[in-house]
Amino acid sequence: MKSLIIENIGKVKKLASAIVKKVKVRISFLGNRVSISGDEVNEFLVEKVLMAVDFGFDLDDAFLLLKDGYVLNFIDVKEHTRRKNLKEVRARLIGTNGKAKKTIEELTGSVLAIKDNKVGLICDADHVDSTIQAVISLSQGAKHGNVFSYLEKQNKNRRRVDSED
Repeated sequence: MKSLIIENIGKVKKLASAIVKKVKVRISFLGNRVSISGDEVNEFLVEKVLMAVDFGFDLDDAFLLLKDGYVLNFIDVKEHTRRKNLKEVRARLIGTNGKAKKTIEELTGSVLAIKDNKVGLICDADHVDSTIQAVISLSQGAKHGNVFSYLEKQNKNRRRVDSED
């Protein structure tokens, strides 16, 4: 039985029935503590799904973690920038009308969520490193175009390696 503390307990309680239907586990609540009981693998997967939902991901996006090869990762922006105005850093990551965030998601096949000074990402294991590098580069002040061309180059290299196999 796994247990974890959830900040956004109301949202998790609303979505608990959908999670229980999709993955055969039992979820119980005691204050802001959530207990998960069931098969060990399913407990681990549901723990990741609950962490993602608590962070701010949609349930459909969090369910990607149930697939093989998908991981949940968190990046603390404060650790990677010297800037004092973190609002500007978040704005660089999101872009005008969410364009930068959307472009990173499209180029890497990942899902990003930004909350306070943290960036959460759900993506397949192949794209984790390049997605993290893109987020770090943007938070350090790299030009958007350079970051996007880096991601495109990574995709091209990945396709070339896949075609050789």
